[in-house]
Amino acid sequence: MDTQDEAPRDAPPRIGDARELDVGALRALAHPLRVEIYDILSQYGPQTASSLAEQLGESSGATSYHLRALAKHDLIREVPGRGTARERWWERPKGAVSMTNPETVKTPAGRAASQLVISEFYRRRHRQLEDFIAANMRKDPEEWTAMLSTATVRLTDAQFEQLVHELEAVIDEYVARYREQEGEGVRPFTVRTDVFPLTDRRQS
Repeated sequence: MDTQDEAPRDAPPRIGDARELDVGALRALAHPLRVEIYDILSQYGPQTASSLAEQLGESSGATSYHLRALAKHDLIREVPGRGTARERWWERPKGAVSMTNPETVKTPAGRAASQLVISEFYRRRHRQLEDFIAANMRKDPEEWTAMLSTATVRLTDAQFEQLVHELEAVIDEYVARYREQEGEGVRPFTVRTDVFPLTDRRQS
């Protein structure tokens, strides 16, 4: 799993340059609340312990503790030149991050930490999708500012790698081209594209 910082930045991060998290960083992240904090920083940009506490229904002391634990492994950092001694701002550094370091997953501890982190990330993203659907169900689907799409396409591994590096706009083309493909090395892949606006938690 690769995850990018999704808040606006000067230049888009590149998956090919993803930082592979070691066991220490993964174990530091392997806590549901820390995953949520990390993802909020990714999606919404810099936050303080207080703003995170308000969004998460936690105390600022708890969020401050988890922020320091994440910073200890360079998963997040203080925003330069912003904040005070009493109100520190935190951000996720630019760049993509891989949760599936080939070396890390060779150990039981590394596999366990990777599984927990990835599961929590997808659990959070699925909750966001469900929240979006619930909030918009009374509207005409044509009025949704979203693209929710699933598809099954038969590809070789090489064709899969080609697909994931292309824009979502060409997914339909790949489905049509390879739908009936058979032969050595061909297997089914599910292609899921969810594009929808995130709720501003500070206004909810």
